[in-house]
Amino acid sequence: MKAMILAAGKGERLRPLTLHTPKPLVRAGGVPLIEYHLRALKAAGFSEVVINHAWLGQQIEDYLGDGHQFGLRIRYSPEGEPLETGGGIFRALPLLGDEPFLVVNGDIWTDCDFTALKAPIHGLAHLVLVDNPLHHLSGDFALVGGEVRDESAPARLTYSGIAVLHPKLFAGCSDGAFKLAPLLRDAMAKGQVTGEHFTGRWVDVGTHERLAEVEQIVAVKP
Repeated sequence: MKAMILAAGKGERLRPLTLHTPKPLVRAGGVPLIEYHLRALKAAGFSEVVINHAWLGQQIEDYLGDGHQFGLRIRYSPEGEPLETGGGIFRALPLLGDEPFLVVNGDIWTDCDFTALKAPIHGLAHLVLVDNPLHHLSGDFALVGGEVRDESAPARLTYSGIAVLHPKLFAGCSDGAFKLAPLLRDAMAKGQVTGEHFTGRWVDVGTHERLAEVEQIVAVKP
């Protein structure tokens, strides 16, 4: 299975850090955020990674290179203008192949073990959901008997930015900017999305306060 890290975001809420540094290269505990993902993917047995980029993307390529220092093979999907989550993944499909692939948002920090996500999926997508953070208490989706649904009962959880997607999820799409969520909701309506509830450490690193939270976690992490 291949993996894709979404790294095209501009990180406007992390300015001035992101004025001259792409968000995935912002450091926490002295380590670029994207490097935590690469280490975790390697530990989970992944060998091929695709990274999309837009804002200051060449810096990402210059820093990570072909991935050999991480024991990985990295390929890039440059966008120029951001294509949003759905459009970015769709543009990268030729690099990802015809089988399900892991997708990880580049602007999260987590200690999630990606190993179990290499298991075959049943349907078009498998989402990792987390408890609702303070900045998103309403959540995104419900998890009912292993199936993810776009409803409020019994309780909504937050999409973590970690998923396994089948390329068929993008059938009928065309090149350009579009969001992933509508595709997921369409698949949910057809019973084609499964999920799991991750209860480990997870931070959406969207602000300076949440970046400081990650700093504190990695400072004490064994």
